[in-house]
Amino acid sequence: MLLSFGGPEGPDDVVPFLENVTRGRGIPKERLKEVGQHYFLFGGVSPINGQNRALLDALRKDFAEHGLDLPVHWGNRNWAPYLTDTLREMVQDGHRRIAVLTTSAYASYSGCRQYRENLAGALATLEAEGLPLPRVDKLRHYFNHPGFVRPMVEGVLASLAGLPEEVRAGAHLAFTTHSIPDSAADTSGPAEEHGEGGAYVRQHLDVARTVAEAVREETGIEHPWQLVYQSRSGAPHIPWLEPDICDHLEERHRAGVPAVVMVPIGFVSDHMEVLYDLDTEATAKAAELGLPVARSATVGADPRFAAAVRDLVLERAATERGVPAERCALGALGPSHDLCPAGCCPARAARPAAAGADSPYA
Repeated sequence: MLLSFGGPEGPDDVVPFLENVTRGRGIPKERLKEVGQHYFLFGGVSPINGQNRALLDALRKDFAEHGLDLPVHWGNRNWAPYLTDTLREMVQDGHRRIAVLTTSAYASYSGCRQYRENLAGALATLEAEGLPLPRVDKLRHYFNHPGFVRPMVEGVLASLAGLPEEVRAGAHLAFTTHSIPDSAADTSGPAEEHGEGGAYVRQHLDVARTVAEAVREETGIEHPWQLVYQSRSGAPHIPWLEPDICDHLEERHRAGVPAVVMVPIGFVSDHMEVLYDLDTEATAKAAELGLPVARSATVGADPRFAAAVRDLVLERAATERGVPAERCALGALGPSHDLCPAGCCPARAARPAAAGADSPYA
C-alpha cells in the first residue's frame, strides 16, 4: 500500500481537506480559507494525487516486468482515497499481510510516527467492524537508497547545466526540506539519536552531502551547499528549523553568490509545497533580488525509484523469512531500521501506533 498525505481535487475540496489536516486544533473556517489561497492559485487542485497515480503506475509496471505478483493499492491520510477505506477493501479482498510505503523518506513525527498512528486508527476501525486484522509492515526509511538519491543527483546536474554559463561554476546548492519545530526535530528517530536536530537533520545532511559529492565527481567543481528549510506553518513564538529558503537567498545574494540551485531533497514529488513555496514564492524572491536560481527535480515516478521500492519490498520479505538480504544505502549512515523502536519520534500526547515495536497490533 502506497500511503500518502492526500490533497484537494478541486476548489470545493480545499476547505474540507484543510479541516481534515487541522482537525482538533480549533482553527476557524475563515482562517482555513486564507491558508487555502495557495491551492486556489492552482485551481484548487493539489498535484500530489496525480503524482501518486503516476507512482502507482510506475510501481505496477516495474513489479510486472520483474515477475513480482503483488497488487499495489493507495490510501491517504487526509483525502480520498482514505487510508481506512483502502485498508478495508484490501482486507475484504483477502489480504492478510500488507507492506506500507509512505511518501515521506525521513524520520520525524509527521513523516513517520503520525502515519503509524493513522494506521493504528484504521486497524481499530476495522476491528470494531468485526473484520480480520492484517499484519501491517512499514518499509524502512529510504532517504539514502540509491534509487532515491541518484535521480536527485541528475536533477542537480540538469539544473546547473540550465544556468547561464557565466554563473554556473559559482552556483551554490540550497538543499531544502520541510521545516518542523525544533522540539520535533530533536526527538526524531530512535531515542539514542535524539539531540540537536535528531535523526531528521542528520539524515538530511547526509543526503545533501552525498548529492553534493556526486555532483563534484561528475562536474569537477565543488559547489558550496547548505541545508535550508521551507513551508513553516507554526506559531511565531515556537522555534522551528531555520534558515528559511527565502532568507537564505537574501543572505547568499548579499554575499555575492552568482546563482543558487534549490534542491528539494525532503520531498518525494512536486506537490504544493514545492510548486508554491519554491517555484512561486522563493523564485519570486530571487527575481526581486536579481539572483539567478533554478529548482531541480524531485524523484516523483522515476523508474529508478520504482525499482528501489521493489528492492525494499523484497529486502523486507527476505528479512521476515530470516534470509540474508542486501540492504542498499549511500552516504555515511547506512540502512535504516525495519521496525521503529519504542520512543522513536514521540508524539506530544501518547497515541497507539502500528508497525513498530510498541504497536498494539502484532
